[in-house]
Amino acid sequence: MTDARTDSDVLVVGAGPVGLTAALELRRRGIDVTVVDRSAEPMQYAKAVGVQPRTLEIWDTMGVVRPALDAATPFRGQLMFVDGEPAGRIDLSLPDDVPYRFVALPQNETERVLRQALADHGTVVHRGVELTGFTHDDTGVVATLRDGSGASSPFTARYLVGCDGAHSTVRKGLGLEFEGDAFPEEYMLADVEVDWSLPEGYAVRSTRQENGAVTDLLVCIPLPGTGRYRMSMLAADDLLVGARSGEIAHGLESSRRPELGHIQAVLDRLAPEPVRARNMRWSSVFRISHRIAAHYGSGRIFLAGDAAHIHPPTGAQGMNTGIQDAYNLGWKLALAVRDRAADGLLDSYDAERRPVGAEVVGRTVRAARSGIGAGEQDAATVIAREAQLLVGYPGSPIVDTSGSDGRAPAPGERAPDATGLRQDSVARDLRVHELFRHTGHTVLLWAPTEPALAATSELAARLIERFGEWMRVYTLVPSELPAPACGRVLRDSLGSFARGYHLDGTAAVVVRPDGYVGSRAQDPDFDTLEAYLDRILRA
Repeated sequence: MTDARTDSDVLVVGAGPVGLTAALELRRRGIDVTVVDRSAEPMQYAKAVGVQPRTLEIWDTMGVVRPALDAATPFRGQLMFVDGEPAGRIDLSLPDDVPYRFVALPQNETERVLRQALADHGTVVHRGVELTGFTHDDTGVVATLRDGSGASSPFTARYLVGCDGAHSTVRKGLGLEFEGDAFPEEYMLADVEVDWSLPEGYAVRSTRQENGAVTDLLVCIPLPGTGRYRMSMLAADDLLVGARSGEIAHGLESSRRPELGHIQAVLDRLAPEPVRARNMRWSSVFRISHRIAAHYGSGRIFLAGDAAHIHPPTGAQGMNTGIQDAYNLGWKLALAVRDRAADGLLDSYDAERRPVGAEVVGRTVRAARSGIGAGEQDAATVIAREAQLLVGYPGSPIVDTSGSDGRAPAPGERAPDATGLRQDSVARDLRVHELFRHTGHTVLLWAPTEPALAATSELAARLIERFGEWMRVYTLVPSELPAPACGRVLRDSLGSFARGYHLDGTAAVVVRPDGYVGSRAQDPDFDTLEAYLDRILRA
């Protein structure tokens, strides 16, 4: 269908956080990307706010964590009130080996940070450009794009990524079912300031209940700025147009905007202490659906973010899950564009990410009704799950468990961080996650003895010779072991790497470009590692 020349390697539809992440991951790998968005201007309000620690780890690798943190505010936990009385407190504490904490960052700021990083790689968003249709086959995609003047033109690409939201044109064009349902309630959102004595950095959830059922609700999420919150609550009666008409929609409703008086009325009923709202920046009515696409793509076309899954905003899971969709897809798609992806690599996107989306949909629906972690006993597990640190791909077709000894992190799990690494040419201690700041695989070799060091040095040399462009290899040794002054040899001065990765004898841990363990083996040999990597990279 497409000729040898295409307009772009990849067309990304939608310039929200998910589309920008997908485009940035491709551009970091030198792939030609075109991004279009039908909105003439970027979003100017705080639609999605919470940013999870796992997303910050991803942004660290992508090189955007510093500007994101500069614009964010700490998100420390949640205060709960029922019928006007304190009903509990959640502190979002995490182990020291997790490098980042929870933050609140308005979505418009998230998009600004990602958009600037994308521009630094030479790509700008084409705004006021709408995808109206497409055709595709096994050679590429021909999209029809309509600009602000109403003129339409064809656009050819090798691949298309639909990050175009809950009403995705890409998903509909593929004819994919979007299975699920909608909450009957409608809600109001508002960005306002309040003066109260509650501690900074904590969300507030206040409810009225009858016979254990929630009958009235106020949720306040902290935003950057003194006393500023994004508040959500049940919509006032005079705004319930959708409920009366039977309309089922998802997302923000631009035609109905609550006024400050609507927000104040809810605060008068539910705020933990008397308070006045002021300085409202924006407001909207919204409806919650929970749906998931039957597949995350077809052929050379993929879905990510709200185009693939929508769910309640509880726990700030939506945007973060979508960003991780794009992060998972980006490195695989880049290899495909370069004709270096092994057979089945792109199929692993749906195999890995759709189960994650289904779990998030189910969990956030339960949490919207009963609160985060309701009925669970282990608070640490609840927080780690909300931080998206427990997301994994244990059953993935591109994860190798054959050499695993059952120790954590197992293949398919997030590669944990560790501190106290020493490198001869660096004055300060390093973290393991700093070694992941590149676009390929990372092989971590553990050499606890001098014979092991000799063996792993030879193994490292062979891996670099075979896969050098696509990976980095590091050998880590105990602090007491004499080691050559080599840039690829680091000392585990605090023992935190060996403890965190549960290592004793000689071992290899292969970490994928998205920060997940792809393979681990005791007494590793070149043939075994090569066989695994050949499942990812085509020679």
